[in-house]
Amino acid sequence: MLTSTILTGLVALVPSALAVGKARVVNNCAQAATLWSVGSDISAPATLAPKGSYAETFVRDPKTGGKALKITLAADGLYTGAPQTDFAYSLDGDRIWYDLSDVFGDPFAGKKLTVEGGQGLGCPTIVWAQGTNPGGSQTRVCKSEGDVTLTLCA
Repeated sequence: MLTSTILTGLVALVPSALAVGKARVVNNCAQAATLWSVGSDISAPATLAPKGSYAETFVRDPKTGGKALKITLAADGLYTGAPQTDFAYSLDGDRIWYDLSDVFGDPFAGKKLTVEGGQGLGCPTIVWAQGTNPGGSQTRVCKSEGDVTLTLCA
């Protein structure tokens, strides 16, 4: 009977442990952008056409712990030092840590950027009203079972 109770309790935990959301990027800008998923490896570039999107399931990178979705307006921007916006995340059990930052300049200056999570997951929003870091920490955390979406030109 004790074995049955323990087994029932473990089975009840499995679905929540497997329910993991996605990091999403939606391009509402009038021009295309290029995205690379970077952890211990670098993905092939993904072109985000106007009104296009990208998504990947949250994973924990075995070497770096997290991933960064690096976005440039130049097709080869990751390799040429072009300004980039980085939407980074780190899966930590049932929590997802995420942040937004710019490197080498501000590719979306003058265009609103938002990062939002699913309803009811306690995901604090990040808003860059002018497309640049408004100051302060841009790191947030919430439950990992839902999607967290960066919207370009929100």
